[in-house]
Amino acid sequence: MVISMGMTISEKILAKASGRKYVTPGEYVVGKIDLAMIHDLTGPLTLNVLKQVGYEKPWNSDKIVIIFDHQVPANSTITAELQKQLRKYAKKYGIKLHDVGRQGICHQILAEEYVKPGMLVVGADSHTCTLGALGAFATGIGSTDMAAVILTGELWFRVPESIRFELKGDLKLGVSAKDVILYIIGMVGADGALYCAVEFSGDGIRKMSIDSRLTICNMAVEMGAKTGIVDPDEKTMEYCGTGEIIESDKDAEYYKEFEINLNEIIPQVALPHSVDNVKPVSEVEGIEVDQVFIGSCTNGRLEDLEAAAEILKGRKVWKDTRLIIIPASPRVYMEAERRGYIRTFIEAGAVVCNPNCGPCLGGHMGILADDEVCVSTSNRNFVGRMGSPKSKVYLVSPQTAAATAVEGKLVDPRRYMGDMK
Repeated sequence: MVISMGMTISEKILAKASGRKYVTPGEYVVGKIDLAMIHDLTGPLTLNVLKQVGYEKPWNSDKIVIIFDHQVPANSTITAELQKQLRKYAKKYGIKLHDVGRQGICHQILAEEYVKPGMLVVGADSHTCTLGALGAFATGIGSTDMAAVILTGELWFRVPESIRFELKGDLKLGVSAKDVILYIIGMVGADGALYCAVEFSGDGIRKMSIDSRLTICNMAVEMGAKTGIVDPDEKTMEYCGTGEIIESDKDAEYYKEFEINLNEIIPQVALPHSVDNVKPVSEVEGIEVDQVFIGSCTNGRLEDLEAAAEILKGRKVWKDTRLIIIPASPRVYMEAERRGYIRTFIEAGAVVCNPNCGPCLGGHMGILADDEVCVSTSNRNFVGRMGSPKSKVYLVSPQTAAATAVEGKLVDPRRYMGDMK
C-alpha cells in the first residue's frame, strides 16, 4: 500500500503556522496568528473578556485590525457607547481602526488591504472564511478565543479534513458565482462540510475573478466548513501584490471530492428559512417581493454592482418594491460612482447607502416587518435574520436581485439577457 505524504493547502498553512513540517487531519496544533480582526459587534465582547482577565495589552498591535461595519454610523446610544470603547482601545494601543469615513464590510476591507496568500487569519465573525479566496487559511472564531489571540498571538486548531470541489467548464450568461455556491450548498446540505476545509479547484475557479472567488469562499461556512480556500495564482498575486505561494500537493488526500460542471448550472435561489433549501429560480418565479437588497460581504463588490447596473440601466424599480444597494467598501463605492453605477441605481429608484453590512443582519438600514418578503444577495435567510421572525428571505445573485426589483416579483434574470434557452 502506498501512503501519500502530500498535504492540502490548508494543512500546509497550519503546519507552517505551528512550526511543523507535516500535519494530518484530526491533529491539534497551536498556530501563530498573522492577522486578527474584530468589528463593532464582536469587539466589545472581546474587550469584556480582557477586562475580566485583568490584562488587555495586545501581543502585537500591528497584527490586529478593528473595523466598524455592522451598525455604522451608530444607530443607537448603546451602539455609540460600544463603538466609543473600541475607539479608546484602538487609540491606546495603536491598533488600526476603520471608523466612520473609512468603514466598510470587514471581509472586503481585509481583502483589499491586509490579507496575503499563505497567512493564518482569524476574525471574530463567521464569514472570515471569505479570505480563503486569496490563498490564506482564514476562519471565524468566538470573542473569547479572540481575547486569547489578542493576548498571546496564538490559537489552537484541530487540523480539518479537506473536501475538494473541482469546478469545470464555463458559466452561462446570467449565471454567477453566487449561483454556483448556492447550487453546491443545496447539493451537500447545511451540514455537508462540518469543520472541513472546503477547497475549490479546477479550470472553472481559475477563470473566475477574485470578486467571484470571494463570493464562493464567503458561503463555505453555510455548509458547516471551517474555511473555504483557493490555491493562489497569477490573479491572486496581482490582487494582493505580495504573499507566499502555498498550494495543495497533487498527491494530497481529501475526505471527499466532487466535480461540478459549471455549464449545467442555472440561476439559483435559497428559499426560506434555510440556505440549503435551494431550487432553480425558474421553478419558483412569481413570488411577490416587498424589498430587494444588493450588498453584503457576499455580493457587495464591484463585479456585483456592475451586474446589477446592467439590468437596472434605463429601467425603474417596481412601484411597490424597495431596492437597497450597499457597496462593500469605500473603494468599491468610489469606483462604482466613477463608472456611473451609482447614478444608474438612483435613477432606477434605489436607495444607495454608505459601505456597511446594512440589513443583512437585521441591524438597520432596511429591517423587515411582519409578513414582508425580501430577495437578498446576502448569505443567510434564517428566521428573523433580517428583521421580523414572520418575514421571509430568499437568497439570490445580484442579477436575479436586480431583475426581481424591476418586476416586483422573483424572476429568472436570463430573460433580461436573451438567454432563456
